[in-house]
Amino acid sequence: RRDLYEVLGVPRTATAAQIKTAYYEQSFRYHPDRNAGSAAAAARFAAVSEAYRVLGSAALRRSYDRGLLSAEERRGAGRAPQRPPGPAAPPPRAPAARPGAAPPLFDFDAFYRAHYGEQLQREQLLRARREEQRLRREEAAAQGRLRNLADLSVGILFLLGAAI
Repeated sequence: RRDLYEVLGVPRTATAAQIKTAYYEQSFRYHPDRNAGSAAAAARFAAVSEAYRVLGSAALRRSYDRGLLSAEERRGAGRAPQRPPGPAAPPPRAPAARPGAAPPLFDFDAFYRAHYGEQLQREQLLRARREEQRLRREEAAAQGRLRNLADLSVGILFLLGAAI
């Protein structure tokens, strides 16, 4: 059995990001949809997927590095346990928020602000500037129409005065 680090082509000291990058590159290269009919590519894709299931999980990677992970555990790593078919259970209800309860597992808003905060601020500033410019143009156009109306009125008065 090949070493899972060799399968992904990363050193044992690889970071989680390096492992993920290697997995994405190889899974893209050997994916069965890209290599239709190739048994070698399908086998390589399965090996890469198995390696990433183990090395992508911190707990399983530690067990694998210590030699405590059996081949059967490696093949079933990251998969949901199989249940016999039966009546579908109702979906679990979300627990009501309690004071002092643990925070949610993932705060998408905080993540989005942390990674795109500067860009969001720039876009909001640009949007505000565009709106301000639009309002100025509308105001200038309204004043121009008013000025034209005043000029026309004065011209009509002179014409009427000359006619009388």
